[in-house]
Amino acid sequence: MSHNRLQSLDYSVLQQCMHCGMCLPTCPTYVETKRERNSPRGRIALMRAVADGDLEVSAALSDEMYYCLGCLACQTACPAGVKYVELFEAARETVEIAGVADSTERKFWRWLTLNVIFMHPWMLRLIGLKLRIWQALKLDVLMRKVHFFGLLPRHLRDLEPQAPRVCAAFSDTLIEAIESPATPRYRVGMLTGCVQDLAFSDVNRDTVDVLLANDCAVVTPRSQSCCGSLHAHNGEVELARELARRQIDSFDLEQLDAIITNAGGCGSHLKQYGHLLHDDPAYAARAKDWDAKVKDIHEWLVAINFRAPSKGAGVEKVTYHESCHLCHGQKVTSQPRKILQSIPGIVFTELPESNWCCGSAGIYNITQPEQSRKLRDRKMEHIASTGATVVATSNPGCHLQIVNGGGNLRVTQPVTLLAAAYRAETATLSPSAE
Repeated sequence: MSHNRLQSLDYSVLQQCMHCGMCLPTCPTYVETKRERNSPRGRIALMRAVADGDLEVSAALSDEMYYCLGCLACQTACPAGVKYVELFEAARETVEIAGVADSTERKFWRWLTLNVIFMHPWMLRLIGLKLRIWQALKLDVLMRKVHFFGLLPRHLRDLEPQAPRVCAAFSDTLIEAIESPATPRYRVGMLTGCVQDLAFSDVNRDTVDVLLANDCAVVTPRSQSCCGSLHAHNGEVELARELARRQIDSFDLEQLDAIITNAGGCGSHLKQYGHLLHDDPAYAARAKDWDAKVKDIHEWLVAINFRAPSKGAGVEKVTYHESCHLCHGQKVTSQPRKILQSIPGIVFTELPESNWCCGSAGIYNITQPEQSRKLRDRKMEHIASTGATVVATSNPGCHLQIVNGGGNLRVTQPVTLLAAAYRAETATLSPSAE
């Protein structure tokens, strides 16, 4: 295999771009700088030059590929159907193989996060447990009061307030391995995620409750691994393939009608295992079957004609921010809105630029903090303009980014509001049942 992944791509993928420019107004980095190289069209031109051997792989190329959010808004806008995600991942893999951006510090943190922590579920949960204890004892509050974090280098000091609040219990504690309603119509697998499991295991529980309320038996394998999206988007494709194989091995696909994901960023990658493992003789066919069965929770609920609740969720004015990889990567746009609009008492208000990136973009808020903040501030201004008191979104990164934007808002997820409405029905029925 070539050390230049761009040269080993099907060349027709590189030739798809017609240079029409329809992607330009949809690209947050191009809109920010108005520089051609900061646009999808410009980046594809750079990739093609590398593939043709006319441009060397350099630190400047690496900087450009990591300045890209990978939000995939360009894929939605593109009339030629350019597979930007394939190009984007191949370009990042090429610069990582070349090692053109590797300082000692960067190499260490990449190795620790990608090769160690996110490859070992037990290690990630151990870190989560320690962080939970730290937060429960309010040591983070104490350290801020004594200005301890001011002693840290600025890039680490700026990260501390963005640390997610770890849930009181992980998904394996909250969800049984198999849960079933009295008369199941479907049997589905449940993906619990990695960051989702640490910071939003309650959303996983909500997802299972909603599935049960819609006659789905739910199978949730224990100690699930990361889906590999973090690795694929950061140039570690071989590690992403290893994690894809683990996920496929965790589920008995023949016994399941669907594999359910509730994290937009993960879901977009999970639906690409067929491409990722297309040349793996042991997994290619299974990966293709996997892709066909992976469904976003909103997509699945609408497909099976979910039951509209008869009670409200205790909220009123709600707006909805779209996860980039849910709307642009998976093309799931109307379904979350249908769920929100089905809940009695909710006044749903559309969010201006609802599908414009919030700046989270995986680890973009860590690697490109200035640009990430600009996008977050733009998002928060639009949220404020709606007058909504509740913002629903469908991805852990987006959720945390909006929470860190401040404001007197409740940030939640459509499936959580639907679960609350179903529980309100049960609470109403309980006294008469006695």
